Amino acid sequence: MDGVLIIDKPAGPTSHDVVNRVRRIFQTRKVGHTGTLDPFATGVMVVLVGKATRLAKFVDKADKEYEAELRFGISTDTGDLTGKPLGEMRRNSVSFAEISEVLDQFRGEIMQTPPMFSAKKVDGKKLYELARLGKEIERKPVTVTIREIKVMTKGTEPCEVHRIRVSCSAGTYIRTLAEDIAKALGTAAHLTALRRTASGRFSIKESVQLDALAEDTDPIRHLLPIETLVAELPRFTLSKERERMTLNGLSSRVYDQKFAAGDNIAMMSEENNLVAIGTFSPDEKAIRPTLVLGEKL
Repeated sequence: MDGVLIIDKPAGPTSHDVVNRVRRIFQTRKVGHTGTLDPFATGVMVVLVGKATRLAKFVDKADKEYEAELRFGISTDTGDLTGKPLGEMRRNSVSFAEISEVLDQFRGEIMQTPPMFSAKKVDGKKLYELARLGKEIERKPVTVTIREIKVMTKGTEPCEVHRIRVSCSAGTYIRTLAEDIAKALGTAAHLTALRRTASGRFSIKESVQLDALAEDTDPIRHLLPIETLVAELPRFTLSKERERMTLNGLSSRVYDQKFAAGDNIAMMSEENNLVAIGTFSPDEKAIRPTLVLGEKL
């Protein structure tokens, strides 16, 4: 029961709720996730089961893709439809051409100020916990990357609701992006829907819904192999003898493969199973295991 689940999260439950339900389905405590989704949001949640939980740091920084629905005219304290309206109604009729024109300034590296209603921690406290107490603290802007952004709305007539598609770096706040787009247009906006369609190499197309997973008599069949989490890492194949030594924490010499200093390497068995994650040292010309998945032999 070690592997990866791609869950199509429904609107309503928190990411933690999803993890708890998967724990009950698989009857194990070893379940975690990468990339929190707000309760109102839907879509791809990468859920890790068993030993896969130890590989979270190799996937939680993966790029994300979203489809978002923006309602123009008014902002909310949460930046989405669950919040309280702020201020008076502003211009709520925006055209496809207007949005398309301002999107250029949001492509590439941009600065974002994390919203108060977010899971980001400041001095050990999650911002949303402070926000629910009516507190607002200063947040430092962070750099994020918008790799692609486009308007999906059809038609040329101005309207109140528009849809956008965004491909971005991990840590990008789509609610903040929506508010900043509205500011560039001289108005306000909030999200009325948010759907994550991809997280790294994992797509909504390979996802399973929670209810379907719970009703399946063989839910284990939905688990993807642990190896899919490190598909982008360079690989080094171990002989049977080196596999045993790797499991005991010993380094392996590299003679005919070139790796960069500090590279994370997927150390694989002859059967193409992940044995460990190692780090390459050019001085030693060796890969030192830093995360071993199996038991000592």
